[in-house]
Order: sequence, then structure tokens, then C-alpha cells
Amino acid sequence: MPDVIALGEILVEIMRKEKDVPHYTSGVYLGPYPSGAPAIFIDAVARLGISSGFIGVVGEDDFGKMLINRLRKDKVDIRYLRVLKGYTTGTAFVMYYSSGDRRFVFHLRHSAAGQLSPSDVDPDYIATAKFVHIMGSSLSVSDSSREACYKAAREAKKRGITVTFDPNLRPELLDIKIIRKICAPVIALCDIIMPSEKEIQALTGKENLIEAGNDLLKRGVEMVVIKRGEKGSLVITENEVIYEPAYNVNEVDPTGAGDVFDGGFIVGLIKGWSIRQSLEFANAVGAIKVTNFGPMEGPKSIEEVIQFMKNTRKKKIKV
Repeated sequence: MPDVIALGEILVEIMRKEKDVPHYTSGVYLGPYPSGAPAIFIDAVARLGISSGFIGVVGEDDFGKMLINRLRKDKVDIRYLRVLKGYTTGTAFVMYYSSGDRRFVFHLRHSAAGQLSPSDVDPDYIATAKFVHIMGSSLSVSDSSREACYKAAREAKKRGITVTFDPNLRPELLDIKIIRKICAPVIALCDIIMPSEKEIQALTGKENLIEAGNDLLKRGVEMVVIKRGEKGSLVITENEVIYEPAYNVNEVDPTGAGDVFDGGFIVGLIKGWSIRQSLEFANAVGAIKVTNFGPMEGPKSIEEVIQFMKNTRKKKIKV
């Protein structure tokens, strides 16, 4: 049975070949690629050698087959990945700006991905895990997907299972005020929250990261893990603040880097590593991802990450 369970949207992503080409103009796209934040996360955990399970919904179509085949190949337990007749598999189109920003067009709410519901969450299955991971994007997809995530978090919490939460804000899906509201129940239940720098500022309304982290600690979170991209990452707890610099790599595709970072950090905790060791490992997992094109194309094994860490320099830390 899986040590780590994730649930939420699973979809295919279709990506602009060139930067700065808006969706409203004709142009070339590449793909489809397996994607969906919680699916990227769980695939990374499985590739890093930890038993993993996924709860989600795909359509009875070729895109659904692609996703099933990918997770199965990487040894993710997909017994609760439901195939739904009459719905198409979720899709996302993404374009990149030269600044590094992205813009999405989603087909989720009315796709199979949006049909995830509380009935898909088996409490006995949740009870087998050590970690249950929730993504904020899954709260935004649909009301039923949100309620499924709430149920999973509640079931995990009452059994003493660690709940981790990546806010993974999607302003393309919902307004920030609504996002704060729907994230609040999960923040109240989670043990570890893993936002980006921009996300924690948006959630708390505080620009200073330490103040923002302390705000979340006051809400009951035990650990705040902040992803800062090329500036590295940091962890804030009641007792310490730990900074860890990023690795020096050439970025090819940032999509999915935060999701696989989450997976790397949790793998470190499962292996009993220190917070700093887990943070360093997670930075390496994310760095490998950005050097590969495609949302799920992070490291293929833990050995690959360890070798990368030995051979790759870190950037000077930016506090």
C-alpha cells in the first residue's frame, strides 16, 4: 500500500513551441504531455522510489490512456484512478513569456478531471499512507474536487497522517479572494505547507517571507517550505529558519518544477533526513526538472539526483 497519496486533477498539457506567442494567435504547439500538478507530484515520488498512490478521474479516450500508461509505467498505484465514460480527459494549453511567466487555457471543470468527488476518496485507502498531499489547483477545479480534497485531508488528519499542502494558486481559475477562502480549511488541517514566494505573499498579504511564514505557523501549520526558484528555498518552523541555495542550471521548461520539488522534500522526510538535507535534495529534484521539456520530466531515479548533487554547483545564496 502507498506511503504517499495525492489526489486531484490529472490532464494533458499542450505547450507553445516559441515564447511570447499568445494563445489568441495561430501558431505551433507541442504535446500532448502528461500533466496535472498532483499527478506530476505523485509521479516524481514514485520515480524516487517511494510507494505512491493517486486518486483522480480521466476520460475514456486516448489522452486518458496516455496518463494511465505513464503512471502505471512509473509504478504509481492507480486502483483509484477512475475512467469516466461520456467525458473527455482534462487539458491545459500553456504559453511562456520571455520573463518566465506563463499563461494557461484550461479545460478542467467540465472534463473528467472536474468530476472527482468525495465518493472517490476511500478512508481505508487514506489510512494506509504516511503522507497525503493536497494541491490548491485541485480546490479550484470544481466544487466536487474541492470537497474530495477536504475529505482526504480530514480523514488523514484524524488518523495522525501527515497532511502536506501546496497552494499552487491558479488565478486563471478563480479570484485570489476566493482562493484564500477555499484554501483556509486545508491550511487549518495541514502539517506542512509548501507555497512559492508569490503564493505565500498572496495568501497572507505579507511581503516579508519570515512574517508570512509566521502568520501560517500561527494558524497551526508546523512547517512552512517556501520555493523561490533561482533564489533557492527556505523552511520556517517555530524554532528555526533554514535557507538553501538553488543549483546552477540552464532552464529549459519550468512547468512542474514546484510539484517535483514537493515530492523530493517529502521523500527526504520519509527517509529520515534532516530538514536541510531534504531541502537540498528537493532543490536538486526541481533543478533537474527545469532542464527537461515536459511537465512530468523530472529525475528518473534517486540515484540520478544524488549524482547531480555531487556534480552541480550551487548558486550564491540570496536571502
